Amino acid sequence: MIGIVDYGMGNLFSVSKALERLDAAYFISEKSEELQSADALLVPGVGAFPDAMERLNELGIAEMIREFANTGKPVLGICLGMQLLFEESKENRVTKGLGLLPGTVERFPGISLTGEAYKVPHMGWNLLRFENGSALTDNVESGHVYFVHSYYVKTDDKDVLIAVSDYDVEVPAVVGRNNVFGMQFHPEKSSRLGMELLRNFTRLAQ
Repeated sequence: MIGIVDYGMGNLFSVSKALERLDAAYFISEKSEELQSADALLVPGVGAFPDAMERLNELGIAEMIREFANTGKPVLGICLGMQLLFEESKENRVTKGLGLLPGTVERFPGISLTGEAYKVPHMGWNLLRFENGSALTDNVESGHVYFVHSYYVKTDDKDVLIAVSDYDVEVPAVVGRNNVFGMQFHPEKSSRLGMELLRNFTRLAQ
């Protein structure tokens, strides 16, 4: 059973409908004690990083997610939920994240190294380039997925990069270490490829 974390900043409808299409059992909760009983955690998210961490801390969910990850059971963050897994964000102000993965969340500069302006947010379909093997990408072929974000993760630890996309800078698109995973894009809105990646996560929960 997958526990979807409800902290008031996630697109719960689209994520839950995707799990239903995969015939994956799930429940939605904002209560730490209920979420701790899940076989896997899914952390969705839209909005600003500081607001999200404030909500997670207020509800006592932030520490619960850390404890859950330490049990070895799988955790998946989607979009903002992925960014929350990292050490800190510079969105609006420096804010500490969950610290489960190494890296910092920064805004796309909007100006390339050659001085050309480009659009922020990064919105639309972009190609995934697989970097390191992972249970999430088993038997999955590379393709395009759907992004909507103005901030991206910068990390010096290339081992956590499962797949990347290029948008002037290299964008960590699928990340993971041990049982902790993240997807910067929206798998539930990314057609066949997104659903295959999400299906592989649901198999880890079985």
